[in-house]
Amino acid sequence: MELRTEIAQSWRRAELSGLTPNTPADRLAGNIIADIDTRSRLLRAADPVLEDIARHLRDTRLSVLLADRDCRIVARRYGDRALERALDAVSAVPGSLFTEETSGTNSLATPHELRRGVAVHGEEHFLDALKRFTCYGHPIRNPATGRFEGVLDITGLVEDANPLLAPFLIQAVADIEHRLLDGSNQAQQRLLAAFQAAQHRSSAVLALGEDVVLANSAAVDLVDPVDHPLLRELSRTRRGVRRIRLSSGTEVEVRMEAVSVNAGMLFELAPLRPAYRGAVRRRTPVSVLPGDVEDRLVRSAQARRRVLVLGEPGSGHGAATAVLAGTRAPARLDAGDVATLGEHEWCARLERLVTHQGLVVVRNVHLLPPLSATRTARLLDEASTWFAFTADSETGVHAELSARVHRRVELPPLRSRRRDIPALAKAILAGIRPHGTPRLTAGALELLAAQPWPGNLTELETVLTDVTEERSTGDITARDLAPLCPVTTTAQNLSAWQQAEYEAITRALAAVGGNKVQAARALGISRSTLYNRIRTLQITT
Repeated sequence: MELRTEIAQSWRRAELSGLTPNTPADRLAGNIIADIDTRSRLLRAADPVLEDIARHLRDTRLSVLLADRDCRIVARRYGDRALERALDAVSAVPGSLFTEETSGTNSLATPHELRRGVAVHGEEHFLDALKRFTCYGHPIRNPATGRFEGVLDITGLVEDANPLLAPFLIQAVADIEHRLLDGSNQAQQRLLAAFQAAQHRSSAVLALGEDVVLANSAAVDLVDPVDHPLLRELSRTRRGVRRIRLSSGTEVEVRMEAVSVNAGMLFELAPLRPAYRGAVRRRTPVSVLPGDVEDRLVRSAQARRRVLVLGEPGSGHGAATAVLAGTRAPARLDAGDVATLGEHEWCARLERLVTHQGLVVVRNVHLLPPLSATRTARLLDEASTWFAFTADSETGVHAELSARVHRRVELPPLRSRRRDIPALAKAILAGIRPHGTPRLTAGALELLAAQPWPGNLTELETVLTDVTEERSTGDITARDLAPLCPVTTTAQNLSAWQQAEYEAITRALAAVGGNKVQAARALGISRSTLYNRIRTLQITT
């Protein structure tokens, strides 16, 4: 059978996800079926339209299915009990995830993938179990925001195919979109009313809706757009009053309050008097290191302590040694050069550095072979030179060297510093473009915070450098970053163990270009387990 181009491409995507035509349709049953939020904006807008459709479908062998933006079925209506049983048999039930990765080519999954209306008839379905159906699906968008909200599908048996199904469904989609627009307007009005009321009791007031930001002049002066992702994240898990530090370094007390259902969050902010930090040098706004790490380095520099800086590649070894060195430029030698210089020449170069008056940095010390490590350890015993070493981890550092280090400073990976990413990105951009630094929109910052960043700060700098080369003026948006940032959903409300799972899965997916079959193999788990964890952790790639 010769397939239409869009169907053939969908089949290929299904194959890459590990499906075969004889994959059982009941693979979606059991613990993959999730609870449905019956108060969601989509369901509240669609429910009256679906009830009206149900009256038209009475005594027909047709059904309509509604899926959300994740392509999870959240509602269905049908005109015949036999069709209900047929849909149950293929797991087309509320709560079931119906993406191309789990159900192949069909008129829920494929419109979800292509973001346009698609008809799939009989043999065009990828799974054999679905070939008895004919269906047409159309995406639903919110007219107020342009945001994709879900897919509406009309399904029947092959023998009941009718060319009028598509126009009928498109009209129903238009009705749902009109109700979404009305709902968005009402939510914005409620958010505005709450914002105006709060201004009578607080000086700095900020309101964040799904696609709306309201701020009075005091909030504009106090809160930078780079702080919006932090505030949104806090509001997902907490209510009431908290103390936080904004990207400017200002510590504030913030009161958070939800504004009705799906309308948004209200923030009332009050600056606090800055804390006294004693003799420790205050962290500069452009530092890429966490404050506690920088403070330890400053104290080590004041005492000229030998420091071993540990951390993943790209996590800030250069910045850490620069803080240690202070205003005097350090002398540097890389242990990785032993392979090209030979051990004798490398050690001779190190011995010539003992006369340096400032800091001597030996990078990648975990790469030193045993003989060079021993000679370096002896040099530490004989000379008064101030040394610092860097390594990916202490595992590979020779015991003789490790024993002669006064202090160890560990640099956290960027994935564990998601709340710092807005300020880090702003600081890095200022270094890349010191004149006319472009602004990162809130959406762009949320996208950056979602990435696994296996290359840490170095990778973040590379991404920002690449995007500024493509955009010389104007704001940097999520659309600009999308080609460089594969993960599109942040990990929200996760426990420490779930956060570790999230990071492992996103790193595995990023390493194989999003191929879930290869990612599951790399993680040592089954495809079904991977699909289940992706759903539970709300990972979208």
